[in-house]
Amino acid sequence: MGVKGFLASLQVGHISKNIERSEITFPGALLRPRHILVCLPAGLRELTLVKQFLPTITHLFKQADVTLLAMPGIKVYDIYPRKGFQILTPSTDQLTWTGLPKKSYLKHLSEQKFDMILDMNLQQSNFTSTVLLSFPKAVRIGRGNHLGEPFYNVEIKTKYLRDERNIYKSLLETLGSMINRPVDGATPFTSN
Repeated sequence: MGVKGFLASLQVGHISKNIERSEITFPGALLRPRHILVCLPAGLRELTLVKQFLPTITHLFKQADVTLLAMPGIKVYDIYPRKGFQILTPSTDQLTWTGLPKKSYLKHLSEQKFDMILDMNLQQSNFTSTVLLSFPKAVRIGRGNHLGEPFYNVEIKTKYLRDERNIYKSLLETLGSMINRPVDGATPFTSN
């Protein structure tokens, strides 16, 4: 970790101490999202895997608009379908020197009134952590044993440690069972 990463971690730590916690009704909050932000991973392999699960996400949350947030500098337009999804990719002028989103970019995101954030990152990201902390009233879902509270208010732990495909599959199947909506048939979970 370089100086930028170290300073970004310090800034995220400072923000996390000042976040106001809010209660969510469970599982009711999972049944009512209208605007979902899906934080995409940075790695090409993980991006390709997450793409396969987009139909499952839209099946689980049929009534919601789904927006995809790519990591800074990652161009996903060649990988991801543009139909049915808004894709946001912050430019370098929307980032601080340390790589965190500027307040103006966070304000832009907050204007979209996301009520659920689904973090599909398997690695820790200061950028995504800052976005998660910027939505204290939203349902923030992520993989268990990853970031924890206050970043997530719903953590889903899987038995898989390094099998990305099964981690994503397990995460979405658990979400489906929590909202009583099976994911069977929504996405063919094929292996390569």
